[in-house]
Amino acid sequence: MKKIFLFIALIIGATSLKAQQNAVAKPGAAFKFVEETHDFGALKRGPVATYSFEFTNTGDQPLIIMDVKPSCGCTNVDWPKAPVKPGEKGKITLGVKSEELHGVFHKEVYILSNAVNNPRGEKRYTVYVKGEAKD
Repeated sequence: MKKIFLFIALIIGATSLKAQQNAVAKPGAAFKFVEETHDFGALKRGPVATYSFEFTNTGDQPLIIMDVKPSCGCTNVDWPKAPVKPGEKGKITLGVKSEELHGVFHKEVYILSNAVNNPRGEKRYTVYVKGEAKD
């Protein structure tokens, strides 16, 4: 019985060590957003609603944002065109044209960059905006 317990403890220890090794960050640029989803709540249709997604480059190389594409034409975007150095902050500003929205909305904004920490290994990072456009 003691041998079985010792064997199980060794397997758990080895698995834990492997997980820690995999958690070591890859070298390169990396996003760390303050917020990845912004809820505008109830918006009066008409004016442009703006929000800035703030981030820090937590990597060890400059972060280069090549393009930012919203999932619909109802959103304008602005982002840093110059590389964001390691440890520096930046922001991606969105302008949602509420006059073009009706009811509840949930929109994606795709960020194409050289970041190595994009979820699921994708070549782009995604942030989200949501809310409800009311007359």
